[in-house]
Amino acid sequence: MNPPIPNRTIAGQELAHELQNYKNLDNTIVLALPRGGVPVAFEIAKELNAPLDLMLVRKLGTPNYSELAMGAIAAGGIRVLNPQVIYSYDISEAQIEEAEKVERQELERRTVAYRGKRPYPDLDDKIVIIVDDGLATGATMHAAIDAVRLQDPRSIIVAVPVAPPDSIDALRRKVDEVICPLQPPQFSSIGQWYEDFSQVSDEAVTKLLSQAWQNK
Repeated sequence: MNPPIPNRTIAGQELAHELQNYKNLDNTIVLALPRGGVPVAFEIAKELNAPLDLMLVRKLGTPNYSELAMGAIAAGGIRVLNPQVIYSYDISEAQIEEAEKVERQELERRTVAYRGKRPYPDLDDKIVIIVDDGLATGATMHAAIDAVRLQDPRSIIVAVPVAPPDSIDALRRKVDEVICPLQPPQFSSIGQWYEDFSQVSDEAVTKLLSQAWQNK
């Protein structure tokens, strides 16, 4: 039996059908979490006739447990920390700063590679739709939400093709709306639900962004 999601393009098209209430609204913007979220968000922005941009976020992994997020950073100098994890693992400020230094370098690399000198979008009073290709714990999505909220949007909508129910429940408490068609209770990874979950390259990201920005 094939996985239920053929690829990111079709996932984006299906999500777009669920977001028709936001079509052709002047104050709507779609923000993708790169890299995997970009092909999904591209289809949504195209269908809704909305601008597409990026929300650049990097997870801060705990020392010796890199998969466990003690926080995350976002473009614009934003840092969101998880006090419970930091306390539980007795993580020092020096360790946090070292992890941030490494991830900030990658964040800056991606910013230059994807956006060049293009100015960041103004999110004040905007309806912001944040998109990824799926989420597991949701650590990076929570950081993205916090980063967007600091910019005073009118509302925040999260749209992802697949995620476990508990992660979606946590998101619903933070945003105005969550769209997630597939919420399997038995969840080990995002890729298991995709027929094609091949890695999205930097080149693919810049190509899709160029297409979107040429039309706006």
